[in-house]
Amino acid sequence: MEPMNTSNQHKSQLDLPPGLLKKIGIGVAVLFAALIAYSSFYTVQEQERAAILTFGKYSGDSTAGLHFKWPYPIQQVIIVPAELTQRIHIGYRQNGDIVTPVEEESMMITGDENIVSADAVVQWKISNIHEYLYNIDNPEQFLRNAASSSIRSVIGSEKLDYAITDGKTEIQEKVRKQLIDLQAKYQTGIQIIDIKFQDIEPPSGQVEEAFQKVTNAREEKNTKINNAAKYENDKIPKARGEAQALIENAEAAKKSRILNAEGDVAQFNAIYAEYAKNKGVTESRLIMETLEKILPKAKIFITDSSGDTVKYLPINELMRSTGSASSPAGTSQGGAGQ
Repeated sequence: MEPMNTSNQHKSQLDLPPGLLKKIGIGVAVLFAALIAYSSFYTVQEQERAAILTFGKYSGDSTAGLHFKWPYPIQQVIIVPAELTQRIHIGYRQNGDIVTPVEEESMMITGDENIVSADAVVQWKISNIHEYLYNIDNPEQFLRNAASSSIRSVIGSEKLDYAITDGKTEIQEKVRKQLIDLQAKYQTGIQIIDIKFQDIEPPSGQVEEAFQKVTNAREEKNTKINNAAKYENDKIPKARGEAQALIENAEAAKKSRILNAEGDVAQFNAIYAEYAKNKGVTESRLIMETLEKILPKAKIFITDSSGDTVKYLPINELMRSTGSASSPAGTSQGGAGQ
């Protein structure tokens, strides 16, 4: 019975419709061609770059857009987010709004043998695709270890008080430079954009409270220094202005007195020159002018005591008279002149 069944099966296989095998062959060929065509084109997104491998060896890369390649196994493509800025967290993990501390990363010893907790965020991106793919096995883990090592190295050389107060910015810059040097040394193809510390603080408890008091006192000190500087900047310009005004007023008074003194000297010299020409006349005129100033209401008499008879000229009466001078007055004046 079995041989008969076998012959029936062979007979049924040979009884295929004519042309069916050809159609199957064409269909397989078309499907194979479609698969080859589909695998020959690839798309790179805006924040990605593609590494091209030819026979398994890196042969170049391509940027965003639609590209052609030879089908596998001749060429294959590895796409990486080379244009995307990525982040890793040191000392904690963040999943949405949930933050989970990782104490084995955050806890470290300072240069003065105190314990401090440091959390940081490292921003990075891929700068060299070939180095990124072939020089390191696990790029993210390597970067995490390198960042943690750099932070411990820098904080381990600083004192706790400096690390949690004024030294945060300087420590941050030192860690960034050291992390960049590590990437260059091992040629990781990773570019360090920035590193920022979220917290540098002592462990929670009494130590944290003590250092919080120190921090508050330091901030209060800085506030008072700033207020004092503000007061100084307000008062000193005003005092300088007032001093300058006093100096200018003094200079003006000085110049005024000098000019007045020079005028008085010039007037005196002019009077003295006239006095030297005729001392008697000038002396009499000065005496008369002085008497008029100091005795404005006094009666003035001009006398001649050269003889036994007192001769005088009634100046006041003559000044009160009106009109032109009469001949007796002229005679009196002539006698006075004698």
